[in-house]
Amino acid sequence: MALILASASPRRLDLLARLGVVPDGVDAADLDETVRPGERPRDHASRLAHEKALAVAARHPGAIVLAADTVVAAGRRILPKAEDEATARACLALLSGRRHRVITALATVDAAGTLRQRLNESIVTFQRLAAADIDWLIGRGDWQGKAGGYAIQGAAEAFVRQLSGSHSGVMGLPLNETRLLLAANGW
Repeated sequence: MALILASASPRRLDLLARLGVVPDGVDAADLDETVRPGERPRDHASRLAHEKALAVAARHPGAIVLAADTVVAAGRRILPKAEDEATARACLALLSGRRHRVITALATVDAAGTLRQRLNESIVTFQRLAAADIDWLIGRGDWQGKAGGYAIQGAAEAFVRQLSGSHSGVMGLPLNETRLLLAANGW
């Protein structure tokens, strides 16, 4: 049975490769990811993973579709994907010296249309970031397109005081949950 990854993320492809999994295709869902009024971080991540899986499954009947969505949350606030330097700076300033959650929701849809989901939540604590630290991180460019304005696999990892949870989950695809979900689909 074919496996389709509903993501254009090169990180997710690399993480799947760590499991020895090479998808038969990659097809990004390209959905509106706007947070709904009152939507909590876990619910937002789960909804988007679900919607992505269903959207891509409609284009690939008979395949197993794997989708994921990662949210960085400071309290109940969902931080945006940093598309510009100002957003990345604001996110890093907010995360400086504090704990935040990184939630990655996974969803699969199999050939029969059965939806399965899993959720991974990690806690990341950054040290206090001086203005020079934020400048250095911005200069590295790892923030571009990343939820919360940083990539744990990039330069920001040097400022992580503590990580409780899944390193791969913070990167965008928790390997343990992915393995279990694919196994539940007979992969």
